[in-house]
Amino acid sequence: MGLLEFLEWCEDLKMQPVLAVYAGYSLGGEHVTPGSDLEPYVQDALDEIEYVTGDVTTNWGAERAKDGHAAAFPLTYVEIGNEDFGDRSGSYNTRYAQFYNAIKKQYPSLQIIATTKVTGMTPDVQDDHYYKRAEEFFKDVHHYDNAPRTGPKIFVGEWATREGMPTTNFGAALGDAAWMTGMERNSDLIAIASYAPLLVNVNPNGMQWQSNLIGYDALTSYGSPSYYAQAMFASHIGTEIVAAELQGAGDRLFYSVTKDAAKGTVYLKLVNASSAAQKLKITLDGAKSVKATAKLVRLTAGSTAATNTINDPKRVVPVESTVTGVAKTFTRTVPGYSIEVYEIGVQ
Repeated sequence: MGLLEFLEWCEDLKMQPVLAVYAGYSLGGEHVTPGSDLEPYVQDALDEIEYVTGDVTTNWGAERAKDGHAAAFPLTYVEIGNEDFGDRSGSYNTRYAQFYNAIKKQYPSLQIIATTKVTGMTPDVQDDHYYKRAEEFFKDVHHYDNAPRTGPKIFVGEWATREGMPTTNFGAALGDAAWMTGMERNSDLIAIASYAPLLVNVNPNGMQWQSNLIGYDALTSYGSPSYYAQAMFASHIGTEIVAAELQGAGDRLFYSVTKDAAKGTVYLKLVNASSAAQKLKITLDGAKSVKATAKLVRLTAGSTAATNTINDPKRVVPVESTVTGVAKTFTRTVPGYSIEVYEIGVQ
């Protein structure tokens, strides 16, 4: 993908890009010395930002218009480098500051993302990466619950449960969903998150990285169980986090609760990563009244190995149903190996 193709792809999908700029460190270990040696790379970043956001009266905005897109693209986040925690030279602090100061001077409203911890200044956002097995995510689901709120916001910029190939299996979807409940509960701290790797060619020798979200060949594509878990979470999310607690449940039951007051809707997400069903009593203490029926979207499978393929793309997909008997206090049995989202009407 070229830059304009990437930007137009984001535009078609009605999403904003995160623009990552080369910051003088390559994953092979090479780095550019901060100062005059780094200055051309800083200027490249400024030119690239102008290409994305500048109007047609600017040098690079005019070039974008010549390329066929006169309107500027929206941009909120610019990331300085990638995985600079691997740079043993210790130069990232200075390299980051050089980019940060130059970009903020010209584009003060942009949020600047650091790829590792820096000292002497507080980045707008810090990028954290996690590639784990499902069991590791189950144990780490409270990672951000007690994290300090005095530092930068967090961008979980690369994360995935790495189980299944070429695309993930249902065990990975359970790990992903469990981790997403933790991110959602802490969305006052976690500004954005993005799953990786995203796409894989399922033809022989087409895979570069194991455990991907979406598989494709020359004719068609399909979503993995993890893809559908992502879609369920993304399409059922409130505008505020609701105070909630879970008592007496098994250690493989995970949850998050959000609310959209304008819609009068509570979104309850439950992940049962155990093979055994769990019976729950759900109490909505803060509601004045509760609609007697609720929408339920459930993703489940008979085993963690269950998956989708290019020839069987819909083996594991969400199923929507209506739940009756909903009240301020009601009971539900959550099946083993399941991800559930309840859309509950409240006043």
